[in-house]
Amino acid sequence: MSITTETVCNALSAVVDEYLKTDYVSAKWVRDISIAGNDVSLVIELGYPVASMHAFIRNRVTAALQQVPGIGRITVDVTTKIITHAVQHGAKPMPGVKNIIAVSSGKGGVGKSTVTANVALALAAQGARVGVLDADIYGPSQPTIMGISEKPTSSDGEHFDPVCQYGLQLMSIGFMMDSVQPLAWRAPMMTQALMQLLQQTRWDDLDYLLIDMPPGTGDIQMTLSQKAPLTGAVVVTTPQDVAVLDARKGLMMFQKMGVDILGIVENMGSYVCSHCGQIEHIFGKDGGKVMSEMYGVDSLGSIPLNIAVREQTDAGRPIVLAEPDGLIGRVFRDIACELAACVAKKPKDMTGMFPPVKVVP
Repeated sequence: MSITTETVCNALSAVVDEYLKTDYVSAKWVRDISIAGNDVSLVIELGYPVASMHAFIRNRVTAALQQVPGIGRITVDVTTKIITHAVQHGAKPMPGVKNIIAVSSGKGGVGKSTVTANVALALAAQGARVGVLDADIYGPSQPTIMGISEKPTSSDGEHFDPVCQYGLQLMSIGFMMDSVQPLAWRAPMMTQALMQLLQQTRWDDLDYLLIDMPPGTGDIQMTLSQKAPLTGAVVVTTPQDVAVLDARKGLMMFQKMGVDILGIVENMGSYVCSHCGQIEHIFGKDGGKVMSEMYGVDSLGSIPLNIAVREQTDAGRPIVLAEPDGLIGRVFRDIACELAACVAKKPKDMTGMFPPVKVVP
């Protein structure tokens, strides 16, 4: 039996990606199929970063091809190519950043900043170039979470150079202000400062920029949702009813602004007693899951309540770095991969494909 491209694609159509939830042929991620006699070589070019699973994917693809009668030597390479995806209507992607993701919550205290930091680190660990913009002007947390005390510099006198830590590019108003003194700015000044931090930072070829949004649905959040070119938004909540109620308001704000909801993350979903192993739902159960079903958006995962997350956060070394192979580290890795796969499903940005239209009088 001779081996053809159609034969290869038929075999690969049975291999469904764990996070994308579709096969690589349908996703159009199969590249460079080469057939020499009965020997086959090809490339699986993933649209999202998942470096830790390259060997697993290679083995699954190879196993599927080995089911083809008469096939010879099989060579499979797995690579990643992250592209710029479409943003909300009226906005254009920003130079130096392929995809901007807003991480939001309707209220404070649900762990949004901690989730942002750990998801960013998990994406970087999978091979992506990642940045974090701390947009929570009144209570910037990223300097503490990331263990940063230095101030940003400017290599050209016009733009901020992001502070680099743990493989991330970071910018926060907290780098420039006294950590004790309150910031008494009105909303217009606050919004202007945030847009300057976003647009006047020299982001260096980022695949993903995560914006740690301030809690609530006021002027600042609405302006960022209108002016920042967002690939999508993630909503963070705890399971309790009062948190879910406020998170729903944040979700609906993004929808009204035409921003896609990439998914919901439930933080502090359960607690496992360190002495007896009993599972307790201190803040309620399945609030994030119910919310995702109600609005028809993806549930990216549920993070257990764990004292190590608090300890490592206070120490300026997030749990994904401190315990990458621990339970919580693996949970954040899965959430990061689910999020990146959701981004990869979005249409490609086409704004650069067409020249500007000029009206000649």
